[in-house]
Amino acid sequence: MISAGPALVWTIVLTFVFLECAFIIGLFLPGDSMLITAGVVMASHASGEAQVWGLSLGTMVAAIAGNQVGYVVGSRTGHHLVARKNGRYINTRNLARVTEMLHRHGFVAVLVARWIPWVRTLCPMVAGAAGMDHRKYTIASTIGAILWAPVLLLIGYYAGGFIQRVPWLMPAVVVVLVVGLIVGTVLGVRQYRQEMAQPAEDFDLDSAGVTEH
Repeated sequence: MISAGPALVWTIVLTFVFLECAFIIGLFLPGDSMLITAGVVMASHASGEAQVWGLSLGTMVAAIAGNQVGYVVGSRTGHHLVARKNGRYINTRNLARVTEMLHRHGFVAVLVARWIPWVRTLCPMVAGAAGMDHRKYTIASTIGAILWAPVLLLIGYYAGGFIQRVPWLMPAVVVVLVVGLIVGTVLGVRQYRQEMAQPAEDFDLDSAGVTEH
C-alpha cells in the first residue's frame, strides 16, 4: 500500500466510503478502521499532509453522494424494505430500531447514525422509505459526513506522525493495520453473502408507526 502510492489509498477509501453509505454491502465493510488506516498510511508519504486534506474533502463528497443514493434507493421501495430472516444485521429488529430512531429524533438521529457502523448504512434507506423530508435529511447527512470521515482520517494521520518517529515501528503498524483491513473486508463480504442467502422477509414501515419528519 505504501509502495503503490496515494492513488491506491484514494481509490480504496472513496470506494469504501461510497459503498458504506449507499448500499447494503457497505454494512459489512470495515469503514471506520479503513479511514484510520488510510490516515496512518498517508503519514508515511512525503506529500502526506496535502494528500490527507485532499482525501478528507474527497471522502466528504463520497459520503454525501452515497447518502443520497441510499435515500433514493429507500424512497423507491415505498414503505416496504426487505429484511432477512435470522439475519445478523439486515433483520426486522434492526430496521425497527433505525425506524424508531428516525421517528423519535429525526434530524439528530441522522447525525448520530453516522457514528454507528450498521446504522450508518441502514439509515439512508430507512429515511428514504419513510419519506423523511429530503431537505432536512440532506442537511443532517451532510453535516454528519463533514464531521465523520475527515475526523477519522486526521486521527490516523497525526497518530501516524507520532509512530513515524520510531523508524522500525511505522512499517510494522502499517502491515498490521492493512492485514486487519483485508481480513475484515474478506470476512465482511463472506458475512454479506451468508446474510443475503437467508430467506427474505418484508418489513412494513407503516406497521412500525412511521410518519414523515
